[in-house]
Amino acid sequence: MAPIRLAIVDDHKMLLGALTEWIRSAASDIDMVGAFATWPELLTSPAFPVDVVLLDLDLKDNIPVALKISTLKTTGVRVVLMSTYSEPNVVREALAAGALGYLVKSEDAGMIVEAIRAAAQGESFISAELDLALNAGDIGGAPKLSAQERRVMALYGGGEPVKSVAYQLGISEETAKSYLKRIREKYRVAGIDVGTKVALRKRAIQDGILIQDAPSGSF
Repeated sequence: MAPIRLAIVDDHKMLLGALTEWIRSAASDIDMVGAFATWPELLTSPAFPVDVVLLDLDLKDNIPVALKISTLKTTGVRVVLMSTYSEPNVVREALAAGALGYLVKSEDAGMIVEAIRAAAQGESFISAELDLALNAGDIGGAPKLSAQERRVMALYGGGEPVKSVAYQLGISEETAKSYLKRIREKYRVAGIDVGTKVALRKRAIQDGILIQDAPSGSF
């Protein structure tokens, strides 16, 4: 598959530089084609349009984020937003406008890469912290899991060790562990304990993520 063409827009130049270098060195399937400090720089770049834009929500330019997302969508660009805060109403507004991903800047670097990959495939990816804030009132029900979280839960609940889960999904072992941590935290907030592998498997079957008595590795 062709590399994912990525551009980053963030007016925090130190973070912009760090993200650029980290993605270039750690994700061979992502082609960093531009890092910009302002919105106009992105739109006027010869590299635009790209596949995915990692966009800082907190740009101080008074341009509504919904307008930015709409502009990118009309050119076929998918959007992952980054922010330093997790106000649920802001998150909902961004998702309603068409953003596929929403991350807090404290997220693990591996999760940022996963969010970019998910967006490139048209899948949503919400930071675990933000997802918990959005669904804090949904106590007792099954939490909303991303497609990749469901895959991890199915494989791990089906008996695969973390190393095998990572290998089968093409992610690092640390990223697979981060997914399991996110899954367990989402269930914890929903009032459901899946702290052990047995409990996680039981819940995966109950929520239809894993078919009971399916062979190991089945989805």
